[in-house]
Amino acid sequence: MGTTLLTACVPAVWGTTYLVTTELLPPDRPLLASLVRALPAGLILLLVGRELPRGIWWWRALALGVLNIGAFFYLLFVAAYHLPGGVAALVGAVQPVFVLLLSAAVLGSRIRLLQVLACLLGLGGVALLVLRSDAALDAVGVSAGLLGAACMGAGVVFTKRWGRPDGVGLLTFTGWQLTAGGLVLLPVALLDEGLPDTVSAGNLLGFGYLSIVGALIAYAVWFRGISRLPALTVSFLSLASPLAATVLGWLVVGEDLSLPQLAGAAVIVAAVALAQPRPSRPATTGAPRRTEETTTADSVASLGGDIR
Repeated sequence: MGTTLLTACVPAVWGTTYLVTTELLPPDRPLLASLVRALPAGLILLLVGRELPRGIWWWRALALGVLNIGAFFYLLFVAAYHLPGGVAALVGAVQPVFVLLLSAAVLGSRIRLLQVLACLLGLGGVALLVLRSDAALDAVGVSAGLLGAACMGAGVVFTKRWGRPDGVGLLTFTGWQLTAGGLVLLPVALLDEGLPDTVSAGNLLGFGYLSIVGALIAYAVWFRGISRLPALTVSFLSLASPLAATVLGWLVVGEDLSLPQLAGAAVIVAAVALAQPRPSRPATTGAPRRTEETTTADSVASLGGDIR
């Protein structure tokens, strides 16, 4: 429970991205925002850990860096620039659906009726929470939100599938991915957007918050949660992001919280609770019954994975 609550704090922090983007960052620069959020934090962790990937982990770190950081950050900021924060959070809430399907294909997990029900409840709860009759829908923003959810879902599953190399600490592992994602973004951001002519104190505050709190600290806690919890459980915790975005809109921007929104928040909590793993009852006779987590772990181990 402690790991679950701590991991849930991460998407809550990510839920502040929409507000920080619109209020503090330079307008219409999603690549620059993604780059500044990822690369400085990654380089700091590399300097602290002083260890580079070896062998197969060069391309694995690159793949995870693109899925979890580079592509995801860019698509997240595109959605944040093109959609209201609540609508962007609603689109991103489809991530558990991607994780459910990918876990079955990559981790060998069985799709259970309760998990499908939890996905539907989560989507419905987010819809009640953030979708209003005057919500602006933009095709570019919606497409970016869906692709971002798919990237992050794949990142969660393959992070669970591959684990971490033996002897590599969590901060070093996080630094590999942040640096890889940032380096992929660097040439694209400089060529496409360039650097802003002026940077205000508010811009610096926003960039610093997203890099240190939203990336360096948040991703270290996030990868710790992935290593200790089932992939689908971690994915459902991402529903804390629209909750945080809505609460911030109420506290900072002065948006009203209606009865349907409060009902949506309750439905989201129910969906997250429904998705939590439950121990199987031991069989009364014969061989002990294996839990779903054990089955998943064995499936990954048979494929050469490393679950911690």
